[in-house]
Amino acid sequence: MKWFKRKRLAIATTVYWVLLVYIVAGIAWWFIALQTQSRQMADYKLRALRIEQPDFASRQAAIRLEQQNNTARNIGEGSTFLLLILFGALFVYREVRRQIKGQLQQQNFMMAVTHELKTPIAIAKLNLETLQKHRLDEQKQQQLIRAALQETSRLDTLATNILIVSQLEGGDYQLSKEGLDLSVLALDTVNEFKRRMPDRSWEVSIIPGLTLVGDRLLLQMLINNLLDNAIKYSPREGMIGIALKKEGRHIVLSVKDQGTGIADDEKKKVFEKFYRSGHESTRSARGTGLGLYLCRKIARDHGGTIKVSDNSPVGSNFEVVF
Repeated sequence: MKWFKRKRLAIATTVYWVLLVYIVAGIAWWFIALQTQSRQMADYKLRALRIEQPDFASRQAAIRLEQQNNTARNIGEGSTFLLLILFGALFVYREVRRQIKGQLQQQNFMMAVTHELKTPIAIAKLNLETLQKHRLDEQKQQQLIRAALQETSRLDTLATNILIVSQLEGGDYQLSKEGLDLSVLALDTVNEFKRRMPDRSWEVSIIPGLTLVGDRLLLQMLINNLLDNAIKYSPREGMIGIALKKEGRHIVLSVKDQGTGIADDEKKKVFEKFYRSGHESTRSARGTGLGLYLCRKIARDHGGTIKVSDNSPVGSNFEVVF
């Protein structure tokens, strides 16, 4: 199927360029033909003149002027047609590429969503069946329950991300503006992650009392997605860092990880909708390509910006500036 799609795309691209070259060649031939006709007509009229005619010079000049006007008109019309055709061809080419890219992204998204749905469901089901069939000690029971809750939380985050993205893009979400303590919101979110993942190492530096006006749910999703992304791409022994501070008139939220980092040519692409580096069938990290896209949209809706830089010595540093 993939081979057939690639072959069909190659054939369509070849036909497109052949037709474009044919049209441009047609315009060139049309221009040459008109120029030849105009020159022949001018030569014919000049041969028909007689030198002894009293107005010979003026009529000869008029014929030359008419030929020049015809040349200028042909150049103007030909250039206009050529520019319109090239502009239309470029527009069609970009739109077709955008459609193909969108289809591939949606296919990857569906593959990722399918994987994201099946994996936590299978883990939670297995843990519950283990609890049902076997008498385990208290510590083992708590481990299985905690794992099942983590996977359930992943499902909840996935469903919420998809729902919020759909509402934000469709204009159905009503952004609330309320004064809130971002320090408390960030600390509560971090504590929830610590409770769910006690084996992770954390470095927390949150300045208390930092407030702003915004949507509590969206800002909580912003912090949640950044932390989830850091955990997703960090080794289990890696340190997850979160800092909230004030720089002048700005509030800066940063989340650091110690993963493999992001290549320079992908630092902007990671915030695009559905974008994920690598191929979906071989990528080991979970995700749908919506988390960072949603983070950028939430930051912009709150008058902020988001960027990613390299962490020292390894990993990534996502920084949101309000």
